[in-house]
Amino acid sequence: MTGRFIAFEGGEGAGKSTQIARLAEALKARGETVVVTREPGGTPGAEEIRALFVQGATGRWTVETDVLLVTAARADHVARLIRPALEAGRTVLCDRFVHSTLAYQGHGKGVPLETLLSLHAFATGDLWPDLVLWLDVPVELGLKRSTKRAAAQDATLPQEQRFEQLSLDYHRRVHAGFAAMAEEDPRFVRIDATAGIDAVTAAIAAAAL
Repeated sequence: MTGRFIAFEGGEGAGKSTQIARLAEALKARGETVVVTREPGGTPGAEEIRALFVQGATGRWTVETDVLLVTAARADHVARLIRPALEAGRTVLCDRFVHSTLAYQGHGKGVPLETLLSLHAFATGDLWPDLVLWLDVPVELGLKRSTKRAAAQDATLPQEQRFEQLSLDYHRRVHAGFAAMAEEDPRFVRIDATAGIDAVTAAIAAAAL
């Protein structure tokens, strides 16, 4: 039996974490065994790479290094967590997956999509989600939410704001990338993330349950 793989995508401040937790509870109530994970991260090795990827100055790495870091994290994540869970018949909910790489490093930073797709195929055996829930929020609103969340965070915890610090134009390109993929990829379902939390939950339930 093969489980179902659902990825949550979107720009900064889209509210993915809240909605993943809500969908996980709804699926568990239906008797499904659910694995909740994230990218970069999800396994001990991938979490170590995450710290390199999302912390520090915006120019900490070249774009090529960014791509290789996130691809290495994904390779470990898929091999050690996602694929075994799917093969065991579990439902996997992942906060970001390959479409974030295509949006952030491809559309946002200009890495050829063909390069990213080739690396993804090599790293994961060409694993793709069954369903992609794109929580769509205007760039300015999303960044405002993200900044507010960071300000409320415990100051002793690491700040994962490396990408939030990039320019508004960059984030607009990322958003345009998600919009373009939503038009082309039948796995995508656009969710209006400007609605109230309960309305977003209802829209996700309609798509995923």
